[in-house]
Amino acid sequence: MKTASCSFVIPAYNEAKRLPRTLHSILRYVTANCWETEIIVVNDGSTDETADIVRQFSSQYPVISLIDNAVNRGKGKAIRDGVQRATNDIILFADADDSTPIEDAAKLVEAIDHGIDIAIGSRWVDRNLQLHPQPWYRRLNGRVYNLLLRSILGLDYKDTQNGFKAYSRQAAKTIFPLQRIEGWGFDAEVLFLARKFGFAVQEIPVEYTYYAEGSKIRPYRDGIGMLIELFKVRWHALKGAYSERVPATPSDDLPSIPLQERTSD
Repeated sequence: MKTASCSFVIPAYNEAKRLPRTLHSILRYVTANCWETEIIVVNDGSTDETADIVRQFSSQYPVISLIDNAVNRGKGKAIRDGVQRATNDIILFADADDSTPIEDAAKLVEAIDHGIDIAIGSRWVDRNLQLHPQPWYRRLNGRVYNLLLRSILGLDYKDTQNGFKAYSRQAAKTIFPLQRIEGWGFDAEVLFLARKFGFAVQEIPVEYTYYAEGSKIRPYRDGIGMLIELFKVRWHALKGAYSERVPATPSDDLPSIPLQERTSD
């Protein structure tokens, strides 16, 4: 695999406790592997010290930047904001809880290098990689949601909701300007658009560890919201809201940010 030029986008809502571990993991990995990298943390209206922690990291590691949204709008909005800022060839999303080890990013990057436009880090392609699976009720909710994805949007994927995905620059910069769903259902909308525009998508087996502490998902309330969002995607499609492909333009080709070592105070 060639040296990666990768932008990490990390959505964060009240992640003061879990985010430092994730940032340290990414920094260690990209430094050891000489990746050309930027790390964009999108603070989605947190009420804890999330933004302050990112600022502290940024002062020591210029490769880290903060998008500080004043109010909580949802993961979909946070990811879209991060994509708009991202400048590198591959844009990779990772949740702040570090539930999939950053080392598995190499699998997604390799898929992009081989011509895939969107690489989904999947928990279900190889179930043996679930080191600490979700509780049974969350697994059941996930299976029901997958059935709904197939029936409402025609998407046949084993795992759309894992927060570990990589996009080629062209795919991300084409799809996300059209993204409308700001909540948890944005993944389904993005993959719906990927199919519409003919981007190649592949599910890649990755390790997964479920961390109950700090989880932001409310299984039943958010599950109902995600179902409503599936119908919203279908409605937007019927209305022609996704009819025009928005290409990545040369003006997006900004210089990438090289990783820098920690500077002394």
